[in-house]
Amino acid sequence: MEESGIKPAATTRERIRDKQSKVSDLISRFEENRHTDNKRDGSPVKPVGKAAHVGPAPRAHQRTEASRIQEKFSPAPASAQDAQKPATNGVLVQTKQGMEQEEENHGSLEITTAGLLNGDMGCAERSDDLSPPHVERTVSERNAENNAGNKAETEQRTEEASTNHNETKEQKLFKIASELLHTEKAYVARLHLLDQVFCSKLMEEANKGTFPVDVVKNIFSNISSIHAFHSQFLLPDLEKRMDEWASTPRIGDILQRFTPFLKMYAEYVKNFDNAMELLKQWSDRSPQFKAIILEIQSQEVCGCLTLQHHMLEPVQRIPRYEMLLKDYLKKLPDKHPDERDAQKSLEIIATAATHSNSAIRKSENLKKLMEIYEMLGEEEDIVNPSNEFIREGHILKLAARNTSAMERYLFLFNNMLLYCVPKFSLGGPKYTVRTRIGIEGMTVRETSNEDYPHTFQVSGKERTLELQASSEQDKAGWIKAFQETIEVFQQKNESFKNALKEVEEVSKAELGKRAPRWIRDNEVTMCMKCKESFNALTRRRHHCRACGYVVCWKCSDNKAPLEYDGNKMNKVCRDCYSTLTGERVTEDGKKERKGILEIEAAKFTESSIICGFLQHSDKGKLWQKVWCVIPEKDSLVLYLYGAPQDVKAQGSIPLVGYSVDESNRSTDPSHSFHLSQSKSVHYFAAENDEAKQRWLKVIRVAVTGETPERPHGNDANANMSDDNAQEADAT
Repeated sequence: MEESGIKPAATTRERIRDKQSKVSDLISRFEENRHTDNKRDGSPVKPVGKAAHVGPAPRAHQRTEASRIQEKFSPAPASAQDAQKPATNGVLVQTKQGMEQEEENHGSLEITTAGLLNGDMGCAERSDDLSPPHVERTVSERNAENNAGNKAETEQRTEEASTNHNETKEQKLFKIASELLHTEKAYVARLHLLDQVFCSKLMEEANKGTFPVDVVKNIFSNISSIHAFHSQFLLPDLEKRMDEWASTPRIGDILQRFTPFLKMYAEYVKNFDNAMELLKQWSDRSPQFKAIILEIQSQEVCGCLTLQHHMLEPVQRIPRYEMLLKDYLKKLPDKHPDERDAQKSLEIIATAATHSNSAIRKSENLKKLMEIYEMLGEEEDIVNPSNEFIREGHILKLAARNTSAMERYLFLFNNMLLYCVPKFSLGGPKYTVRTRIGIEGMTVRETSNEDYPHTFQVSGKERTLELQASSEQDKAGWIKAFQETIEVFQQKNESFKNALKEVEEVSKAELGKRAPRWIRDNEVTMCMKCKESFNALTRRRHHCRACGYVVCWKCSDNKAPLEYDGNKMNKVCRDCYSTLTGERVTEDGKKERKGILEIEAAKFTESSIICGFLQHSDKGKLWQKVWCVIPEKDSLVLYLYGAPQDVKAQGSIPLVGYSVDESNRSTDPSHSFHLSQSKSVHYFAAENDEAKQRWLKVIRVAVTGETPERPHGNDANANMSDDNAQEADAT
């Protein structure tokens, strides 16, 4: 019986040694703290004495293997006592059952190994016998016994790891190149959608006169050039290279050859904010424009994403090239032939990515401003590229009289603080602005309050607030955010003031008659009129040709004749425009509509595209005779006066986006037509069919956004004189 018990045990040890390399790390991980459990018919198997199972020589070999495994993956115990711990559930225990028991042990090995590979330590139960097994050698003895074997094994592992490392780098280079090709294909598909679907459909409709062609061109900028470059040059070369990867494993030479062409992205990125603004403006103004976009967005090819989302893709593409190329360079072996080309490509791409990243940050900031705008009930005008979001959060405000704490919410921007009160809402957090405090002149300091910890004070020109943060860390975060925002604002304001001191101002009497001294670009960081910060993408520097100030594009969006330049039209700031022309300009850069309240009808009539009497009715009112004028200076607006010499217009109709219809109602007079947009409908009737056709010819051009021409054979002043004469005869 003893012999039959020993042979199966020896056979089992041989199998264990064969599988040792597969489970060695798992055995060593748990050898310090667990017993082996082996259940059969619900009964635990007890450890078997050494004399009944194995001789000294086989056991010594088994100990050597275990020691090597432990030396690889686990620190050696500090003492023999530490080494005397229960065996792991990965150690197999022999039984007295002969070949039948051998099969059971083999199955136990497979089950236990599977459980350990899955990281499951709870699948085996602990043995009832918790006594530690007998240890025949100390840790030092075992280490000394295995020194020679460990040294040889370590050298072998180092050599194998080096080989595997080189293979892994080659695989990673191929993976990066494959990822570049895969993303390039998807990107070209997105460019095709923008260029050949969105842009083409809108341009097709614009050519019909529904809305201006220039609007579509300004929205999509140079997307056609970008699409052609990627689809006809970069993508085909990448596809060819991946087919030849086995013989030419490199991509740096391709990118180095094409990266100079990525400079074309500068135009697209700089125009991005203006494109977003035009897109929103014309979606609101033109129903046909909006309908085309919505129809395309509903198609499967768009992936349920908006046009704005797709248009952001070219802005984001350059930074993705940069990330892939950096990763590619890290994986290149030393002195690889592709290293030089890849490094040159990265330098060019990094420069382009700087502009793209700035545009992305600007876009993300505008997105955040829109979210805050909605949380404030769409009542606060904060969606402006010059507003930069800094921080938001809940805060407690201490009352001045009884020091009770009230829940409030703060939104901190680069130029203001919104102090808000939460209000109940089922559709997400909503707030009401209680006070808007400007950063200019603001101070912040810590305060001490025995009843309320973590307090600080924010003092501005509009209001002083004593606030309580939720913790000392939250308080420190708020104070730091306020201090940094105030410091940046003061620095920009100081540079602005210094530039003003150095300006040799041109007097009003000499304005436009003498060339001014231009302020240098590097002397200011913000617009010298509206004080909004400059940046490379959305706020570029412009010079007023009349006073020499550095202003933003909004403040320089006016032209006036300058005497010192031969009365040629030059860009001027809004203040100089008002001085030179006598027309006022609002703070947002728009010229005030003086025709409604201030400009006399006679002044418009002198330089009008068309004018004359028409019958007018709207909102179910009675027909009324009015003097109608479409002036040359404001050719897209129809002004309605009570008489040709009135100093104030009764109303005005911005014609862009209106639909023109000649169909008549049964109650309408002859020669009538009507203009409609949404729920607004205006009915008109001319004296005769000839006059009606003249008006329709001009209005049909104006509603598309194009500047209409004066009808042939129509003299505005003569028309006015004839109508006045008829009016006089009638009275």
